[in-house]
Amino acid sequence: MQDFETVQTLSSEQREALLHSLKARFEQHMHRHPGLRWADVQARLEANPEKLWSLHAMESTGGEPDVVGYEQATGAYIFYDCAAESPSGRRNICYDRAGQMSRKENRPEHNAVDMAAALGIELLTEAQYRELQTLGEFDTKTSSWLQTPTAIRKLGGAIFGDRRYDHVFIYHNGAQSYYAARGFRGALRV
Repeated sequence: MQDFETVQTLSSEQREALLHSLKARFEQHMHRHPGLRWADVQARLEANPEKLWSLHAMESTGGEPDVVGYEQATGAYIFYDCAAESPSGRRNICYDRAGQMSRKENRPEHNAVDMAAALGIELLTEAQYRELQTLGEFDTKTSSWLQTPTAIRKLGGAIFGDRRYDHVFIYHNGAQSYYAARGFRGALRV
């Protein structure tokens, strides 16, 4: 993973390439955001350049961010990672730092909570993950860590989701566990 904690500005070339990718994805998947117009999304992005950096980080780690909603009250557009499988640049990680540090052997380099913070995004909640799954079929071969309720985390667990047998499943695992096919998906409000 790139060191996203140190670089928080995009070159004009990176910015243009990102906007081009986001526009193409937006137009290709209109079912994810019916009634929304790209020109309005782009204007909001240009008014919030710090969010472009986070979208670039989502994109460069394999997230394929796309608009999935609009908050009328705040005027914010909501982006989720919409890659078919859990983002490839964010896999093989424990849930959080405590889980990561509790491993005596074979400790992974990163964890989902800290990576999300470094990218400037939030892990999807269970509700957001289920909402995402209404927009397509995601994580049919992988799984994604989700924001874990405090009560579960206090007991050492963490939750993740996937889609198998045309059904969305939410499971639990120890927060210290990690698998090559488990990453995390994020959300960003712009």
